Amino acid sequence: MEVHYSKINNTERRQIERWKNKGVSNKECARRLGGNSSSIGRELSRYGWIENGKHYYVALVAQSQANNEKQHAYNSKQPLKNKKIYAHVLRKLRDGWSPEQISGRLKRKHKDDPSWYISHEAIYQYIYHTDNKEKKLWEFLRRKQKRRIKKNGRSSQRSKIPDRVSIHMRPIAVDERIEVGHWEGDSIVGKGRRNGLHTAYERVSSMTRIAYMNDLTAQSSHAAQIEIYGDLPAHMKKTTTLDNGSEHSKHKLIEKETGIVSYFADPYSSWQRGGNENGNLWIRYYFPKETDFSKVSKEELEDVEWELNTRPRKRLDCQTPLEVFTQHLEGGCSRF
Repeated sequence: MEVHYSKINNTERRQIERWKNKGVSNKECARRLGGNSSSIGRELSRYGWIENGKHYYVALVAQSQANNEKQHAYNSKQPLKNKKIYAHVLRKLRDGWSPEQISGRLKRKHKDDPSWYISHEAIYQYIYHTDNKEKKLWEFLRRKQKRRIKKNGRSSQRSKIPDRVSIHMRPIAVDERIEVGHWEGDSIVGKGRRNGLHTAYERVSSMTRIAYMNDLTAQSSHAAQIEIYGDLPAHMKKTTTLDNGSEHSKHKLIEKETGIVSYFADPYSSWQRGGNENGNLWIRYYFPKETDFSKVSKEELEDVEWELNTRPRKRLDCQTPLEVFTQHLEGGCSRF
């Protein structure tokens, strides 16, 4: 199927019907539409019919058949039509996982079975597909947007981050969680984008730390990260993995002042910082979207930290993040 043929729309079909009823040739129809006569011929052959030796073409019928074919093609290639994958994706969406996290985890867990592979884009398309409007799957997404709004250039922030080092250059020890001191970081945006929080998650202990940002500038992010990492011994602040927000552009200054080396996740790949993303969902439980963080006291932030860090985790054999984190400290940490 040619590209132009696949783009014939309902308006063009009505025009073709009208012109053919007046005896206009396929070549002339194509000229008026800016295509070629072979495309018009295939359209008439595919969606028209012959009755009593006469050829008929009705735009309404043609459009209906085209819609049915499009839906059939969607169903035949839509990986969520696999019941196992659909059940898994739906369960993880309900658990608060993002499509990126679901996709990344499936590929990691089923490395030797490509039948389980599904892109985050396919999950988004399924969520927002016309036939799924009644299911309201978008309600499981963190931003709960009824219509999909594609980001138009978060990756362009790369140019605003000097000396950016990709996550793919990160030490293997970080991926394998075999030593402490490796963090993931992000910003949580406050009401009207006037202020926010910087959050940090330690990958071995699941320890979460939070610091206030009085705006979303690189200067405020720098101050918040100094507050988070400044009182830690060197072996507990080796690396951090960040997203590509321009507020992280002072990462080299932070490295100079704290020793912590920053790496940056791929654009649109929040699952690469899955622990931090999940922690942020819990923080949002206490501070919903549109929270004005300038009205949240330091004591309130510390109370939330305490609650998150003193809950036992299955991954930690029912120890708490604070217990595991403290075990690796030399002489304790003044903040706790």
